Amino acid sequence: MADPLRAYALLAWTWCRALAQYPLSLALLTAAQAVAVAAELAAVMFVFTRAGELAGFGAREALLVYGLAALAFSLADLLLGSVERLGEHIRLGSFDTMLVRPVSPLVQLATDQFSPRRLGKAVPALGAVVVALAGLDVDWTVQRALLLPVLVVSGTVVCCAVWVIGACVQFFVLDAREVANSVTYGGQALTEYPLAVYGRKVVYAATFAVPLAFVSWQPALYLLDRPDPFGLPAWLRFASPAVAAVLCLAAAAVWRTGLRRYRSTGS
Repeated sequence: MADPLRAYALLAWTWCRALAQYPLSLALLTAAQAVAVAAELAAVMFVFTRAGELAGFGAREALLVYGLAALAFSLADLLLGSVERLGEHIRLGSFDTMLVRPVSPLVQLATDQFSPRRLGKAVPALGAVVVALAGLDVDWTVQRALLLPVLVVSGTVVCCAVWVIGACVQFFVLDAREVANSVTYGGQALTEYPLAVYGRKVVYAATFAVPLAFVSWQPALYLLDRPDPFGLPAWLRFASPAVAAVLCLAAAAVWRTGLRRYRSTGS
């Protein structure tokens, strides 16, 4: 376990050092990422401030849901977002090069063109979470305070696993990047709003099919101490770590299956 993590850190640091040679460009790109997230946040807040409440959720509560979702997806994008270019590497033959190096090909793929500018997405998302929690009447028990970082990390791991599983589709259908993006970026757009606004079928699909509800929806219900509007069991709000672990195992299995299925381009 230590070797892949060490290799990941080394390769990521190499890309960071390369980008640091152009500090102004890096700063502007990071700021652009932050502005894009701020614009999304402004759109969400506009909807809720104009409507007052949607499905029983006000602007502050919606801000918390948005912040949790955006924070988890932005960290996952930073750590593993590059895996979505798997199809491009296969098509160009560069994936063959990764396979013969003494480092996990998943680590190489994840750190390819690693860029700290993606932290620009995480900063406003973290700010949204802090502002929302400060403005909400949250009953801060010891358990709730200790579980908050666990839920954030679990949501990030869920997003990372979904990113890997979506990327592995390109082992079987080469030009399927947009299909994968519909799950990753589409899932982010879905979870940025309280799932109650979508209806029962969407909530069930996001809970039991593609479990993105454990990124922001179930953690938000726990932090707000609110019952599930659709009557789902209360223990689900504590299930994020278990769901993250199961998805990691599923992502590892899909990745290994894709590697066994892969045939070199010969280039």
